[in-house]
Amino acid sequence: MRATRTLALAATGALALSACGGGDSVDTGNGGGGGGGAGTLIAAVSAQPDQFDPHVTTAYPSFQVLENVYDTLVVPNAEDLTFEPSLAESWETSEDGLTWTFALRDDVTFHDGSEFDSADVVYSYNRIIDEELSNSFRFQNVESVEADGPQTVVIRLTQPTPNLLERIGSFKGMAILPENAAEELDLTTEANGTGPFRLESSDASSTELTAFEDYWGGAPSIDGVEFRYITEPAAALTALQNGEVQWTDNVPPQQIESLADDDSVELQTTPSVDYWYMAMNFGRPPFDNRDVRRAISFAIDREAVAEAAWFGAAQPNQTAIPEDSFFHSDYAPFEPDPDQARQLLEQAGVQTPLTMGLMVTDEFPETVTAAQVIASQLEPIGIDVNIETLDFATWLDRQGQGDFDAFYLGWLGNLDPAAYYQEQHQTDGPNNYQGYSNPEVDQLLQQGSTETDEDARKEIYDQAARIIVDDVSYLYLYNPDVVQAWAPDLQGYQLRADKAINFENVELP
Repeated sequence: MRATRTLALAATGALALSACGGGDSVDTGNGGGGGGGAGTLIAAVSAQPDQFDPHVTTAYPSFQVLENVYDTLVVPNAEDLTFEPSLAESWETSEDGLTWTFALRDDVTFHDGSEFDSADVVYSYNRIIDEELSNSFRFQNVESVEADGPQTVVIRLTQPTPNLLERIGSFKGMAILPENAAEELDLTTEANGTGPFRLESSDASSTELTAFEDYWGGAPSIDGVEFRYITEPAAALTALQNGEVQWTDNVPPQQIESLADDDSVELQTTPSVDYWYMAMNFGRPPFDNRDVRRAISFAIDREAVAEAAWFGAAQPNQTAIPEDSFFHSDYAPFEPDPDQARQLLEQAGVQTPLTMGLMVTDEFPETVTAAQVIASQLEPIGIDVNIETLDFATWLDRQGQGDFDAFYLGWLGNLDPAAYYQEQHQTDGPNNYQGYSNPEVDQLLQQGSTETDEDARKEIYDQAARIIVDDVSYLYLYNPDVVQAWAPDLQGYQLRADKAINFENVELP
């Protein structure tokens, strides 16, 4: 999903990134909610959700909340991100790989008290497909989704799809809604899920959830969760150290090392499945020129950008997929070379100085810091970068309208190579905001989505990645670590490489 889940919020499978500042003192006493436990968890996040329709949003701030409100048929295991049962208790695959049969739980209710059954799954998936919503690409190989009785769902495919579980369960963009939910609710501001918490309210300062006593996995131990928007990392950390909040993922990167010895917080890090990147608009000259994009890529020192953004908690990477993944490619054709960059600009007939707008958002402060470094690296080759610092809602709107020269963001929660590449680089892909189109890449990405042999699949995606990198569809920069901190007496929280924020097992003293 983006921090866009790019997301590239990024985003974002993958999500995009985003919202408003906060930071006032809060009451963390034992009030509110309807769970069986004591108190409301106060979580400091950097941005406000753009909306709560899981089938439409691609913004990571929305999924931080929705992770706790909705469920999917299957879900990534917190330990190794392999898939395990959730709303589906089990599943079977036909010998030819074209029919998947899911057996559903029979002890599940929605927050409004209605019972969950197969009609809800069919409705949810067909809504995404028929209305061509954000994740419709995930059903690219799906022929039909049908109920076979109230507790069975059958998904029929046109081609073998080895990553079907990832396609339907990697994040809450694939959430199961009650039948006809979009006709009965305003899903941008309301929710009716089967998850451990109910959505109670949301405004410009916070989003509040309360425990769902009838949750099929058992009622949470806490009464609820309040997400408070604190844009400045230093303010979020201070609120945590002062006991005003109990959890945050908005940790100042420059303080990660020193916080390891700070007894006032529990700090944990782990390599993520995220990547951060810059994209240029293929619909705006001269960024439609491959030589211009390659010139910019040769001018950028990725190590310096990663260091400025994350102070050692990020690994430079030119191909998106982190190095500890089986699908990682070590292809890295761009080393900082200002002379070659200038030569490519001249070859493209570009008159310098050239002005390039670069959209970032202060709700993800690392984008601002990194953009300043990028600007300093492009200035010597004759490119003046105009850093446009926007609120995330405006950033998302302009990205969607194609109103940019370039933007900088990340994609989060990627669990399969298709999540790293397909929707972002396939012609007319739903997250291909830069407007890239290469028939060879299209063919490779389609092959990769149906190849069942893992070694052959890796080679296909390696080929696609090399072309994407050479064409600079995305200018990949680095893979950051997941960095989160919480109060030492908070129990039951588990850090995840996919950055899914799940509070159902948390206990407060």
